[in-house]
Amino acid sequence: MKSLIALAAASLLASSVFAQDTKVAVGISGWTGFAPLTLAKEAGLFKKHGLDVTIRKIPQKDRHLAIASGDIQCAATTVETWVVWNANGVATTQIFQLDKSYGADGMVVKPNITKIADLKGKTVAASAPGTAPYFTLAWMLKKNGLSVKDVKVVNLEPQAAANAMIAGTDGIDAAMTYEPYLGAVRAKPEAGKIIATTLDYPMVMDTFGCTPKFLAENPKAAKALADGYFDAVAMIKADPKKSFEIMGADVKQSGEAFEKSQAYLRWQDREANQKFFAGEHAAFSKEAADLLLEVGIIKAAPDMAKLADTRFIK
Repeated sequence: MKSLIALAAASLLASSVFAQDTKVAVGISGWTGFAPLTLAKEAGLFKKHGLDVTIRKIPQKDRHLAIASGDIQCAATTVETWVVWNANGVATTQIFQLDKSYGADGMVVKPNITKIADLKGKTVAASAPGTAPYFTLAWMLKKNGLSVKDVKVVNLEPQAAANAMIAGTDGIDAAMTYEPYLGAVRAKPEAGKIIATTLDYPMVMDTFGCTPKFLAENPKAAKALADGYFDAVAMIKADPKKSFEIMGADVKQSGEAFEKSQAYLRWQDREANQKFFAGEHAAFSKEAADLLLEVGIIKAAPDMAKLADTRFIK
């Protein structure tokens, strides 16, 4: 009888251990495009798929350091940033697309500047090399016959860069920022004007990825992360008011303010993901790598075939 009780207890213990949610730490920023990840956590969508997700706000310039140290296993960032991280020895693999920017990222300039070419010799506030705002600056300058060597870059994070423009900080002629901070500049046109966004230059898109080690050891959790995100996108469509309130609260915005900022991007559902990874992802990654090499962000391109694993979006 005792042996039967012991066996039952052992079985119960084993099943409870097996039933524990898989822990995963994820690094993001307050960027509007990442908000469905917050929604998936706060609305219990990740938990529904057997995940215990911790979301950490880490500046983009430091996110790869958190991955390398093991503090986080996964992260959200722009497509070209994965190229930088892998080129610099931080092995990571993208598993699904989060969003595409449709005007949510932009260049703000002082009122006296009329075109991007006017920035030659001027000072631009942008995040550090290896980040999306810096890459966006390099991309926009290149499309207008300039390079980052033609301007003086002062490193400010997107919120601080936007605030500098709004405050009329002397010596800063332009700034690179994104929603929700771009919206603050949009609301005060006398401080500066938005001269270009991703509507003009459609090159900001975000993906979610993890370390190869995490993916190899936790393929079911990787699939659950993708499914939880797609559930969040579906929830936004089904119950936008509640969704905007949850996502807005995370960045200290009202639901109404968050709704306005998300109008400048498109979250990508499962079907959009499958289309994106069928060709566009590889083509953009190649063009991005060429520019990153040109401006000296990377010294050699990583193995482009290892940048993405599409098993989890099916």
